[in-house]
Amino acid sequence: MSRVTRMHHIGVPVSDLARSVRWYEDVLGIAPNGVTISATNPAIGAVVEVENASMRASFALAGDNVLLELIQYDSPQPRPFTGRNCDVGVMHLCFEVDDLDAAHRDLVERGVHVNAEPVVLQDGDGVDAGTLAGTKILYLRDPDGIQLELFQLPS
Repeated sequence: MSRVTRMHHIGVPVSDLARSVRWYEDVLGIAPNGVTISATNPAIGAVVEVENASMRASFALAGDNVLLELIQYDSPQPRPFTGRNCDVGVMHLCFEVDDLDAAHRDLVERGVHVNAEPVVLQDGDGVDAGTLAGTKILYLRDPDGIQLELFQLPS
């Protein structure tokens, strides 16, 4: 097998594509890049192991390096997201920001679900921050309850 050369995109199933595209653009500034796809095709269904799949997707560039693919399955009917960060297979998307405190204020003003106040990673109180000491982190949820992280490296 050839080796992986780079990360291309991250696919995130959502319940309402239009709502999610607006939310990711309005709240996080991740604007769609105009690339969309739709498929109702047995071969695509087989690839994603979803029988009778019918889906639509929109791509957006997150920063300057990774595409975010928001996907709505129209068939079969998806189940709501219920995963916890500790559940096997549950992943979160982490976006780097320049000013986490300002981002936090903006999220709160917009009524976005923020899990807790921002945390600065420091050694002590059960934390071994290692090379991430001084990094600020914040977890929030998108409209479907999907966990996201904002991350600010120390200056």
